[in-house]
Amino acid sequence: MLALENSSAHPEYFILLGIPGFKNSQFWIAFPLCAMYVVALIGNTTVLHIIRIDHTLHEPMYLFLAMLAITDLVLSSSTQPKMLAILWFHAHETEYHACLIQVFFIHAFSSVESGVLMAMALDRYVAICFPLHHSSVLTPAVVGKLGAAVMMRALLLVSPFCIMVSRMPFCPNQIIPQPYCEHMAVLKLVCADTRVNRAYGLFVAFSVVGFDMSVISVSYVMILRTVLGLPSGQAQLKAFGTCASHICVILAFYIPALFTFLTHRFGHHVPRAVHIMFANLYLLVPPMLNPIIYGVRTKQIKDRVIQGCCGKDP
Repeated sequence: MLALENSSAHPEYFILLGIPGFKNSQFWIAFPLCAMYVVALIGNTTVLHIIRIDHTLHEPMYLFLAMLAITDLVLSSSTQPKMLAILWFHAHETEYHACLIQVFFIHAFSSVESGVLMAMALDRYVAICFPLHHSSVLTPAVVGKLGAAVMMRALLLVSPFCIMVSRMPFCPNQIIPQPYCEHMAVLKLVCADTRVNRAYGLFVAFSVVGFDMSVISVSYVMILRTVLGLPSGQAQLKAFGTCASHICVILAFYIPALFTFLTHRFGHHVPRAVHIMFANLYLLVPPMLNPIIYGVRTKQIKDRVIQGCCGKDP
């Protein structure tokens, strides 16, 4: 009762602390974070530009890569500008509705990224296991429908986060001990029973990640069976090469994402500074690495970048 009496409909703003445990070095930590963000912006914008201007790249693999680049731009830009403002200029206050919007973008586009990675695994499965039917199965219309389905899933599953939280009373405490608003961090400031919210959060996380990882795993098991059945060792290496970049991107996204998710809920003995640093890297490292990985592993994109840097005509 006392908690409810001291609670309010919602505060005008929250206080984002930054990175706990690094108060005296946050100014300097911001420089590598800024460099990674700039690389993510330049890399993903370059990939989008190359795919847009080169009509030979208007194929399912590159269309999914364009979706991934857009998702990475939104995901990194939803957190990094505010984070840099906190670390450099001590701009710790964030308006209540701005915080909820950030919650939505972080979780929605994390779901979209997972869905795009799943769709890319399906593309690799069809391309390797049914190469003669690839162009007829994964038409641009089908690719567009898959992208729309992934986006719609994110909207339908993540929107209730913000709706449910916005209807709950908040305690006087307005401090979020990290540099961005995230569902569990905001939920800890609520002065009410949050079991339904927590249960729904777990349902969404396990349903999205569980479904996507299951599809990815089954796709790569089938790909592995097909590749090992190829008569030529050179053909096997070529098939593995087409999947290598995608596997690297999957690992770069899911490993820090799962660590962050499990630590937030079950890792009570993990130092907060370690948890926050991994949470930051989860939202920044994949957007930075994805265009680099595909730029190095994909000949068409690499050649285009080299041509652009050297000023040669394609």
